[in-house]
Amino acid sequence: MSRLAEKLARIRAGAYRRGDFIIADAKDPDMGPSIPSAGPVRQKDGSVARNRTRAEFLDQIRAVVRQDVLDVMLASASNLEILIAEGLFRNSAIVPAIRANDATDIWVMRGATYVQKPSRPFRTASLARAREIGVDLGLYSVTFNNDLDADVASLEAFAAFRADAAKHGFRYFLEVFNPNVPTGIAPELLPHYINDCIARCLAGVTSADRPQFLKIVYNGPKALEELASFDPGLVVGVLGGGAGTTRDTFELLAQAERFGARVALFGRKINLAESPLAIVALMREVAGGNIAPAEAVRAYHAELQRQEIRPVRALADDLAITEAVLREAATA
Repeated sequence: MSRLAEKLARIRAGAYRRGDFIIADAKDPDMGPSIPSAGPVRQKDGSVARNRTRAEFLDQIRAVVRQDVLDVMLASASNLEILIAEGLFRNSAIVPAIRANDATDIWVMRGATYVQKPSRPFRTASLARAREIGVDLGLYSVTFNNDLDADVASLEAFAAFRADAAKHGFRYFLEVFNPNVPTGIAPELLPHYINDCIARCLAGVTSADRPQFLKIVYNGPKALEELASFDPGLVVGVLGGGAGTTRDTFELLAQAERFGARVALFGRKINLAESPLAIVALMREVAGGNIAPAEAVRAYHAELQRQEIRPVRALADDLAITEAVLREAATA
């Protein structure tokens, strides 16, 4: 069994311990924002020289996999094809996973306006080809917008994906974004609307076709606790969202675990960090309860100093919680 499978088995059996918290790196931005999202090449003084090339981005993935701290590496099928062929995952406990669809709400390319309209389903990746290269796990994304036509189209595409996944022996985890356009739903009700959409869209899905776990926006303690406690068999995870401060990264991880999440899938919070390997190592320590978020920020800056890397933000600024949803239950 993979490390991921062992952890999921204990979580579902009610034997969760903090060391079972699942952490994934979402290195799949080429499926959405594309070239700029590969991340910056930074100079020693902290300035950005240029965007990474694909080759440099692949090197970032290699480094994180070889570090062997995470449980899942999410990437595009084309990048995983290269990495699997060279044997990167051959003796690794990290499971490779593809982004299995790329709906229009992640089409945020430079100059594009696609995200100003309700999300439409779209899928580039072929599950048959994914299985050929040795991948049997992927992320499928849905966005509900309280728009009947758009949401029905998304659910029909999701049903077709599940049928395709069953045909090819392919497992998936389900990502549910917050609406990408105005919905007319009151802000205080929106997290619960999303929870209801998740529960409703899976109610008719039997265990053979259910997701391995969820990836959702952290909409605060109340909404997360509601969803995590509703169905013990549904493993809930949070996505990272924007880069934020380093305190935001660690605070989100700590709060997510505290209020019932058992998975975190962070993309930009890792990819845009001054030292991705250092932040990944400390994420594991925070998730395991070995260090508090604020102390983890201080430890991260100490490591940057050791590596002679100039931080993007001064320590005092990097200790700030800038995401409003995190302030509600922030702890020192």
